[in-house]
Amino acid sequence: MENPSTHSDLELFTRDLTWDSRTTISKIYSPTFFGALGFGIAVITNYFQRRPVMSGIQRHIAFTAIGVPVGLYASQMMENRNAKRDAILIHYMRNHPDDFPETEGQVQRRSEQMAS
Repeated sequence: MENPSTHSDLELFTRDLTWDSRTTISKIYSPTFFGALGFGIAVITNYFQRRPVMSGIQRHIAFTAIGVPVGLYASQMMENRNAKRDAILIHYMRNHPDDFPETEGQVQRRSEQMAS
């Protein structure tokens, strides 16, 4: 089955984006998750110590404040991992162009770009 897009496979990886293509949810998911996890750890700690779950609010604030930067760090590590994966794929696609043939639309568009 042919790729119906007008972009080549390599072009989809190497195009320059001038904006952050992630959704708002994916931007705030990791910091929110790890902040909530820190808050939950404080609640569970109080529960197992047989204290009121919301006592020692400074512990809740501290664990949440520690969780948010951990979430930001985890998000950055995930972006770095994805960037490395994309770099490997781009390298493979450049070294093996026979595995990624161009469709007729891609050839026509390239000839139009060279003519202008």
